[in-house]
Amino acid sequence: MSSAATAFVAGAFEHPGRRLPDKSVAQIHAEVALGALSDAGLSLDDVDGYLCSGDAPGGATVMADFLGLRVRYVASTDIGGSSYVTLADQAATAIENGDCEIALITMAGRPRTGKRRSAPVDTPFHAFEGIYGHTTVASYALAARRHMHEFGTTAAQLAEVKVAASRHAQHNPDAMLRDPVTADDVLASPMIADPLHRLDCCVITDGGGALVVVSEAVARKLSRQCVKVLGSATTVKHTDLGRIDLTHTGAVVTGPLALERAGVRTGDIDYASIYDSFTITVVQTIEDLGFCAKGEGGKFVEDGTLRAPHGALPVNTDGGSLCNNHPANRGGLIRTLEAVRQLRGEAASAVQVPDCAVALVHGTGGYLGSRMGSATMILGRDE
Repeated sequence: MSSAATAFVAGAFEHPGRRLPDKSVAQIHAEVALGALSDAGLSLDDVDGYLCSGDAPGGATVMADFLGLRVRYVASTDIGGSSYVTLADQAATAIENGDCEIALITMAGRPRTGKRRSAPVDTPFHAFEGIYGHTTVASYALAARRHMHEFGTTAAQLAEVKVAASRHAQHNPDAMLRDPVTADDVLASPMIADPLHRLDCCVITDGGGALVVVSEAVARKLSRQCVKVLGSATTVKHTDLGRIDLTHTGAVVTGPLALERAGVRTGDIDYASIYDSFTITVVQTIEDLGFCAKGEGGKFVEDGTLRAPHGALPVNTDGGSLCNNHPANRGGLIRTLEAVRQLRGEAASAVQVPDCAVALVHGTGGYLGSRMGSATMILGRDE
């Protein structure tokens, strides 16, 4: 997607539930779809494009049928937590190409009260990695320990990411964890995978969210304030046949490219939504996006840098995946929703960034310790 904005986010909705034992995943998809369309001032009958990921039961075909959509464009991408940032870019590109005018994107999951998926034993790597304990948290712990070894990053510095998230979450009535914590609280919480403590890890919730991306012509007809899609980029980082560098993420590729396509620099970013599956994810991503030099992420997050409204780089003002919401391991969608709220001036008043005009969203999908999808998107306030 180029910096000439031809696509706009017109609708955004986050399901308020965090425990939804009496709803099916398809039902949650439907509820967030209606919520986002209502936010935009549109209806299901207006939708001519639909996008989803692996969390949609039966995929795009089944969900289009379930929602009663008559669409001329569909897409489905699954690169984990970065999927929905990429899907928003795909929706924008489809609109730019004339494939559709009103694209609906839905995400939902019930990992907290529903059945949790077992390890993907049919992947070509499981037989070699699974036997050595390559779990999700172990993979991120591996990257965290390497970052500490290479650059002197400390557990207390990682804890500052959680502290900022908790300070923000106290102002979000829907957040899973609303009590503020200190760095000492994080370090005193049980060790899950050395060096990551329990409070370094994201929450597990039911829930979902949805976006409506529209053409400029549609946006100009709506009474709702819209948000411009300025530029995006996607990549995949993998093990490179064992030559993997654990200290960087795919953001080292997508960050600079998305900024270039949007025609902005890191200094222009007023707010950042960064997928925070673990505290180390945020530290490494901030470095790779270019907000500080490689190895200086630990120092960068100290002294309230990430705290809204007046930190140097306010991050995840809804509480993020560390405190607010993390359904179906698809954090990129929820992060996009908060960026839209910030640009509209609709975040909680205590954490609303003053005169927020440009926001960055980044999603990470997969494992810092092996392979991941990465996607970065730049959004702008529509004056």
